[in-house]
Amino acid sequence: MTTNTAHFKDLLLKECEVLENELKTVGRKNPNQKGDWEAVEGEAENDAAEVGDIAGSIEQYETNSSILIQLEKQLADVKSALEKIKSGTYGICEVCHKEIEEDRLEANPSSQTCKEHMN
Repeated sequence: MTTNTAHFKDLLLKECEVLENELKTVGRKNPNQKGDWEAVEGEAENDAAEVGDIAGSIEQYETNSSILIQLEKQLADVKSALEKIKSGTYGICEVCHKEIEEDRLEANPSSQTCKEHMN
């Protein structure tokens, strides 16, 4: 078991804060589903908007959706790692069940596998 879980918990909490701030730039929390985010549309929302403005708004929404999906996955991985710290299973490879190398966890505290089994 990784001995310095307090250090990694601090890293994960900071990463969680950064990810949530980044999510706020491309989306908003879904009021109908806890923990879910939805992309925000571009600026062109009134009836008098030009066709080009509407197209730009749609394009921005699609871009935001793509970014949002990636950020949500990263946030889920971070929250999963925090739960593993609570349950005492942090730092264990999900494939071979051996310890994840400390330098790998330093590089990516939410790593789920050891170097041998990383994608």
